[in-house]
Amino acid sequence: MEYLLALDLGTGSGRAVIFDTKGNQISVGQEEWTHLSEEGVEGSMNFDWDSNWELLKRCIAKALSDGNIDPKTIKAISSTSMREGIVLYDEDGKEIWAVANVDGRSSKEVKYLKDNFKGVEKKFYKESGQTFALGALPRLLWVKNNRPNIYKKTAKISMISDWALYKLSGEIAVDPSNGGTTGIFSLKKRDWSKKMAKKVGIKDDIFPPVYETGTKYAEITQEASEETGLAQGTPIVMGGGDVQLGSVGLGVVKKGECAVLGGTFWQQIVNMDEPLTHPKMDLRVNPNVITGQSQAEGITFFSGLIMRWFRDAFCYEEKNEGFQKGKDPYSILEEKAKGVPVGSHGIIPIFSDEMKYGKWYHAAPSFLNLSIDPEVCNKAAMFRSLQENAAIVSAENLGKIEKFTGVYIDSLVFAGGGAKGTLWGQILADVTGKTVKVPVVKEATALACAFAAGVGAGIYKSLEEAGTTLVQWEKEFTPDLDNHKEYNKIRKKWKKAYKKQLELVNNKTTTSMWKAPGL
Repeated sequence: MEYLLALDLGTGSGRAVIFDTKGNQISVGQEEWTHLSEEGVEGSMNFDWDSNWELLKRCIAKALSDGNIDPKTIKAISSTSMREGIVLYDEDGKEIWAVANVDGRSSKEVKYLKDNFKGVEKKFYKESGQTFALGALPRLLWVKNNRPNIYKKTAKISMISDWALYKLSGEIAVDPSNGGTTGIFSLKKRDWSKKMAKKVGIKDDIFPPVYETGTKYAEITQEASEETGLAQGTPIVMGGGDVQLGSVGLGVVKKGECAVLGGTFWQQIVNMDEPLTHPKMDLRVNPNVITGQSQAEGITFFSGLIMRWFRDAFCYEEKNEGFQKGKDPYSILEEKAKGVPVGSHGIIPIFSDEMKYGKWYHAAPSFLNLSIDPEVCNKAAMFRSLQENAAIVSAENLGKIEKFTGVYIDSLVFAGGGAKGTLWGQILADVTGKTVKVPVVKEATALACAFAAGVGAGIYKSLEEAGTTLVQWEKEFTPDLDNHKEYNKIRKKWKKAYKKQLELVNNKTTTSMWKAPGL
């Protein structure tokens, strides 16, 4: 038997997942991680490369052990990660600085760029599809201004997925789908746009080679073999951004096809064959992992993370019951939430706003319109309200994408942790009014990462072929039109309530859940 190994470095955890060549998941090693703030640096979210590499090694060892896998039967390895997170290296290849995806330390630098380079953000957005909000240019400028010794030593930059492959191979390179999220990139050329860095006074000689996803470019070194237990010489294949790869793992490979990825963040994506950008910069546009395609993307902030917070803060009984019975606490909560009517007795959650990429910030986290009747307002109702809210924000973002692209969608694919249960998929169908398909393998990002490894190993002809032929379907949700009409009313109420909550942030009465740097 032959196998493929996917390293999946998400916002909330690191994972090593082994698949067979037919796309069946064999084993997984996974550990949750956190990205700690830096003392005295507001908005910071550091990526701890030392402890996280040790964590990944443990995950690899567990996947090999649990699957009883001979490392020599692994034909190739690839990696995927949260986008935007970057790692800086010195000339010897040693990591010297790294941040996770939503690091927000560079507010002053974003403001400086906007004030001193009038119109440059919009100009760069037209070429890259990215704003300064999570881009690398303000972060690099922050390093230059605040950590001059690190900046002086910086010789290379990579994304976090590329860092994992670098640890295995000693080769630093990036792919368009993840490298594109730096904003120092051309959608059309699928390569670095070094002139952007030069324009704003940043080094333009730190950018490594770009390889398309699925390209074999290195092998596991002897040192990495000794550290991980993987076989020396195993092919290393270029991976990609978690969302773009995730769509391939859902069989979403053609123009106009749509997916909702329900992980720590929720992403709503539609494939395009032209690198168009939004006239108001409301949406993000990324290079896809499939050459010749771009993706229009909406993002719902922290949906999965909010669920984890709710579970850990309020659901001790469900967690204990899950431990005792060997069940997922989320499944227990979903069963209870099924008895709650549409609208969750009027509860209005205020967490992520619809995407406004050019001016991106959120209201303070809260629940509105609670009742003091425990039969009406309880954990089950609040849990369902959070599921409904994630679906509502997804529907708002999909509506923007449809209007922008001119592609109107009657069905979508739903995957990630959010798709594991039986309730959330139906809520998503009812809110959007679209048929929702759920694949057998919910962790589509890791699956497509294995596809990329397989392409590099010559097992599959292309990502498109693998995504079309190997993705299997588990269930389908048809929208209840009566519920859809009711949710349309609820969406309008939510938009009005959210607008008022933003006013409280604007006048400094409450604190934003997250605010893009520079706002």
